[in-house]
Amino acid sequence: MKFHDSSLIRILADLCLVEAAESKPVFAERLAQWLDLSDAITLHAAHNASAASSPAVQSGVPSVAGIAVEEEYARVKTDLVDSITKSCSPNMGEARIRWPTPKPGMGIEVTAYEPYRRFYVAHQGAMELRVRPLRTSVRQALSRASTALKQLAALDEALDKIWCVRERQLLSTVPLLLEKRFEQLLKAHTQPPVGTPQADAPALRRQPGEGLADFCKELQGVLLAELELRLQPTAGLIEALRNEANKQK
Repeated sequence: MKFHDSSLIRILADLCLVEAAESKPVFAERLAQWLDLSDAITLHAAHNASAASSPAVQSGVPSVAGIAVEEEYARVKTDLVDSITKSCSPNMGEARIRWPTPKPGMGIEVTAYEPYRRFYVAHQGAMELRVRPLRTSVRQALSRASTALKQLAALDEALDKIWCVRERQLLSTVPLLLEKRFEQLLKAHTQPPVGTPQADAPALRRQPGEGLADFCKELQGVLLAELELRLQPTAGLIEALRNEANKQK
């Protein structure tokens, strides 16, 4: 999972919530920063175990399995994208996770961030519940497809176990970073530009609700980028399965 050059990092950098990476370290360097000796032993064991002899795979298995997992992947992705967009756009229909709506007449200047933090965390939970089982399902399809893909599935499972805690820790910081953006928009909404004459200040302030609308749009973009990041490993496994099926044609 490439945190450092993902669209999630680019969006957060555009919002001035994180610093854009000045350089992209090679994969081996990044891997060394995340793995300790026990992790390396775990990966080595997974590699050796999966490299053991496996039963012959019937012709056409990768192709059939690939169609099934690609359909499952598309279904999960579509459901989660729809959930995010509907939650952030009340006029698109009923949503399971509802966007926090202030009482009539209340603008962003009297709105606390906590409901929006819970909103974001709820979507993270929904993604976790759908993406992780999907990745497991795709690994199972790889294990049945060929010896090489079985080995890849075993390595992915080992890496997933090693990195899942780190991944959760990193992604849990996103709602905290968005609080900074919320406060930036609140300030921009309630204060006129620097240097504005006092007499003109009220006219240059934005209308109530505009700040929340901007924040909603930005938060939706961040959620969609996080979903893309979470799906990245699974998409890579499906691509490997697709390539194997093409070899057998």
